[in-house]
Amino acid sequence: MKSFPLYVLPLMGVCLWTGIAHAETAPLTLEQAKSLVVQSPLLQAQKSRAKALTFRPEQAGSLPDPVVSLGALSFPVDSWKRGQENMTQLQVGISQALPFPGKLGLLEDAARFTAKAGQEDVAELRLQLISQVQVRWWNLFYLDKALVIVEKNKSLLRQFIKIAETKYKTGKGLQQDVLLAQLELSKLLDSQMQWQSLRQSEQARLNALLNQPATQHIVLPDTVNERLQDLRSKEVLLQVAQVNRPLLHGKQWGIDARQAQVAVAEKDFYPDFKVSASYGARASNPATGLDRADLASLSFSFNIPFGDTQDAQLGQRQAEAMQAEFAYEDALAQVQAEVGVALSDYQRAQQQALLFKQGIIPQAQQTVASMLAAYQVNKVDFLNLVRTQITLYNYETQYWKVLAQAKQSLARLDAAVGKKIHGVTQHSKEKSVNTDLENHHE
Repeated sequence: MKSFPLYVLPLMGVCLWTGIAHAETAPLTLEQAKSLVVQSPLLQAQKSRAKALTFRPEQAGSLPDPVVSLGALSFPVDSWKRGQENMTQLQVGISQALPFPGKLGLLEDAARFTAKAGQEDVAELRLQLISQVQVRWWNLFYLDKALVIVEKNKSLLRQFIKIAETKYKTGKGLQQDVLLAQLELSKLLDSQMQWQSLRQSEQARLNALLNQPATQHIVLPDTVNERLQDLRSKEVLLQVAQVNRPLLHGKQWGIDARQAQVAVAEKDFYPDFKVSASYGARASNPATGLDRADLASLSFSFNIPFGDTQDAQLGQRQAEAMQAEFAYEDALAQVQAEVGVALSDYQRAQQQALLFKQGIIPQAQQTVASMLAAYQVNKVDFLNLVRTQITLYNYETQYWKVLAQAKQSLARLDAAVGKKIHGVTQHSKEKSVNTDLENHHE
């Protein structure tokens, strides 16, 4: 009797402990992943930035703080006596700067538009994070399915090996059939290691999005909704994107903010004002004993814009406004490209998944079953049997790949149009571009 290798015991213990730990992990659904990603520090930081911007309009639209002054005027330096000279006084004053009428309102508008753009940035980042986490989740799901298929095919190949060995021992088969099956089994083991490595990498990426330790094990559900519905036309989706995409809204608010700053620069050609008032208390006359009258002063001043500085500032603001308009046009082209690419990718993957599910895989399964029965009665050679099984394995793996690609394309399309898309047929009655759409409110 062969001795049992002792070094295997610790490995078995580790595998058992790992299996138990993984078994206790609840499956991470797609909705749970989306709920977790919107709590990420990156999005919270963007929210804090947007909240900070909401405090700026009130500051920008308020008058400058008044200035209070205290002074001792016209004291004689020979005696430093307050009552010696008539003009000696203790003075208190206040002054208030007054920007040219309309300037404060424009400054407040510019800050408010910037704050609104910041809120759209939060919504845009939220969309992108949800899209990214769905892409990673579906990648991980596909890799899990590939590993399941590999394990199933390993079991089938082991059965083929037993059949080939039995036929070889009874003189009805060839040794090369056994060796061929063992070779294909080794290839599957190599594929399994590659899939496992890819899964670990994808798991780390998903954990990073969810703000979890990179090595934290993620278990996904075994089954998903495999239905892939038809979508509306590209033209309708582009209209929806123009209405709902936060990226475009943010760029438009940026244009409004720049235009308000241009209006402020135009106001700078007009003077700003300053109003000052002061009160001076004088001491009584020491020679006569009579009180001296206190003094009050009121002044009004304004700056004189010479034009050179104002011209340069206006030119700068106009160039920034033009830059904002070009940025909007670039963002619109980007959104149109995203919608077009995502829709095209979805339709392609949808058709491929349907073909694999309803045509190729059932036919391949029937072929494998038929060839296995024929091989057992020596009507088919073993090489063709193995090749047919490997082909089925490849088809099943490709099905889950294109299904994941379709779901990923749909997630990208949701982000591109700014709304979650319901599955509707292209030939359904058109009501409005918003009828079949629902905001991402996870």
